[in-house]
Amino acid sequence: MIDVTVLNYLNENLDAPVLMELPEVPSEDYPTFPEKLVVIERIATSRTNHVNVVSLAFQSYADSLYEAALLDEQVRSLMDDIVALDEIGGIRLASNYNFTDTRTKRYRYQCVYDIYFV
Repeated sequence: MIDVTVLNYLNENLDAPVLMELPEVPSEDYPTFPEKLVVIERIATSRTNHVNVVSLAFQSYADSLYEAALLDEQVRSLMDDIVALDEIGGIRLASNYNFTDTRTKRYRYQCVYDIYFV
């Protein structure tokens, strides 16, 4: 599953935890909400002529809007380099914006990538 490839790549190269869902807080692993955190969410998939495309949203959470923007910048920089992996055929940044969670009042940015693979 390409999601796991991206998850592992970001976890190896980013200094913040990268998860597929928000952690339950408090829990054994997360007694409090982390200062910085990236959550990956699959939002769409398609296939044309045996080429798969997955759209992944990367939500960068931090304690301030500035820190969330910096974390988002780190994610985008790493995603620019992910094409070096054999599993990835290409990527496209579809969108990037402030996505502060007004319900939980947590600062976050979101970037959405289309990832092409066979």
